[in-house]
Amino acid sequence: MKNKRRMTVERIAGAHLESIDGTMGDAVGQSNRERLVWLSLLAMPLLFPVALPGMASVVGAFSLLIAFGLCVGQPVPLPQWLAKREMNARAKSLLKGMTSRVINIIASLGRPRMLRLSNTSARVLNGLILSVAGLTMIIPVPLISFDNVLPALSIVLISWGLRLRDGLMLLAGYLATLVAVASVVLLWWGGTLAVTELLSIVGFTPSVESH
Repeated sequence: MKNKRRMTVERIAGAHLESIDGTMGDAVGQSNRERLVWLSLLAMPLLFPVALPGMASVVGAFSLLIAFGLCVGQPVPLPQWLAKREMNARAKSLLKGMTSRVINIIASLGRPRMLRLSNTSARVLNGLILSVAGLTMIIPVPLISFDNVLPALSIVLISWGLRLRDGLMLLAGYLATLVAVASVVLLWWGGTLAVTELLSIVGFTPSVESH
């Protein structure tokens, strides 16, 4: 059974990776199921502490687009700036090299269970949580260079949880999203305190004009 699940996941991922050389518009397909797999594949390199300029913004924007499609019950067209986007050679290489690692984990853990969480009636909930994960990917975070790992984990878990109808994986994605939001809030709070402290050390105080 485990080998069968692995073959299924590898077949799904492999079919999408074959179209990686085109533009986003050519590759991602027209259904939410196809787009969810693509979203998970694009997010996978961000699970590792590597620098991929611009990748987080693309994944975050794509997450919001798919999330909206889930909420309304049908896929929405890609904006032109995203549809014409092509992945650079480094991103393609990292994606192809790292996918097998994540696929091993997904294949060993993912299976249909707790089906209510992936039913049509839960699509708005899943869309909203996926949109939150996408927003945490887009929002810049001070102090930390590799701040996209938690949002990327959320996106991968939610995407494959929906694709494989694995409610437990969806629950893990919800939890990862909450932790990602908390980390963004804490990092912004810590960054604000650090800047305020630095300004006080150098003797800068904002002037208050009297009226």
